[in-house]
Amino acid sequence: MGKCNYLLPLLLLSWFSLIAVPCHGFTIKHVLMESETHPPSSSPGLKIEVKRVTLSIFFGLISGFVIAILVAGIIRCFVQYINRAPILKGPVVFSPKIDPKTLRAALDHENQLIGTSPNGAYYKTALDNGLIIAVKRLEPFEIGSPETHSKPLKRKLQQELQVLAGLRHRHLMSLRAYVRESDRFSLIYDYVPTGSLEDAMNKVRHNELQMGWDVRLRIAVGVIKALKFLHFECNPCVLHYNLKPSNVMLDAEFEPKLADCGLANLMPKLYRSPNGYRAPESSPNCRYTDKSDVFSFGVLLGVLLSGRDPLDPFFGEAANGGSLGRWLRHLQQAGEAQQALDKSILGQEVEEDEMLMAVRIAIVCMSDLPEDRPSSDELVPMLSRLHSF
Repeated sequence: MGKCNYLLPLLLLSWFSLIAVPCHGFTIKHVLMESETHPPSSSPGLKIEVKRVTLSIFFGLISGFVIAILVAGIIRCFVQYINRAPILKGPVVFSPKIDPKTLRAALDHENQLIGTSPNGAYYKTALDNGLIIAVKRLEPFEIGSPETHSKPLKRKLQQELQVLAGLRHRHLMSLRAYVRESDRFSLIYDYVPTGSLEDAMNKVRHNELQMGWDVRLRIAVGVIKALKFLHFECNPCVLHYNLKPSNVMLDAEFEPKLADCGLANLMPKLYRSPNGYRAPESSPNCRYTDKSDVFSFGVLLGVLLSGRDPLDPFFGEAANGGSLGRWLRHLQQAGEAQQALDKSILGQEVEEDEMLMAVRIAIVCMSDLPEDRPSSDELVPMLSRLHSF
């Protein structure tokens, strides 16, 4: 239908440009008739006249064609303008369990703060129907900045959030709704009472929680399956951009669910603070790829194996390589990889062999060069074979 709209003016303008052709034809006929009555000495004038008529026809065709293209382009822009997605106001809901009016009322009331981060605050709230939700409030724009009034930027954020809301996988946190205000976004997710992997690992470090190797390996497998879905089963490919334990939520059975997929790309100003999970090539001037997500996964796997935080000052010491990845690689090369394992999960000999194999996988995921890292679809069978799931 769109192509027909563009072809019609093209054909009409091309036809109009040829209206003058019969007149030129008459001129040619008149010249030829004169040539029959005049002596041959007038033949040079005839040639000049024929060239002039030919050039007139040629330039008439070119002019008509150019004008037709310009008009078709204007019509195309107009059609795109009238068909563009409107900027939605109020709550945008993707779940039938959530009523927009109920959600709006719930957000206006005082909610229970359950966590904070440099990127925003997390709240727990209950809707009138009893559904408990988690609200992540982001402030990507500074108050009064030009971005708060940029309609193209708001429309882009809206379209990308709708794409993210359509992602469905066992190990992904589904975006249930969002609310756009003048200078911030509120993202609505299912409430997960267990909290994040970061919360769980902090409890492990303080001996408040026991987490065996089978649970940790199950978490790692779930995370890499989610990455494989994003990288290879979504069209177009979706990159996480900010994989770390605080973005891995755990349900009551410690099944992992990735949260905040792609938000770091949509709202980069929120994610400028350095962390120990970013790949070397993930600076603003370099190209971020699925292998960059794999590097972050390697660090996360190293955290599960060692129990250590990659920002621990321990890794800043020169003797320890300066990072979790270099520390693990040094121990592996020295044949002392067992020293990297969390003492609270050492036990059976079979499990220890699995953990040492997982250390090798984590090290190769944290290779400095992206081409040296395995892809997420290669990692799924590598990790799954370590244990029966």
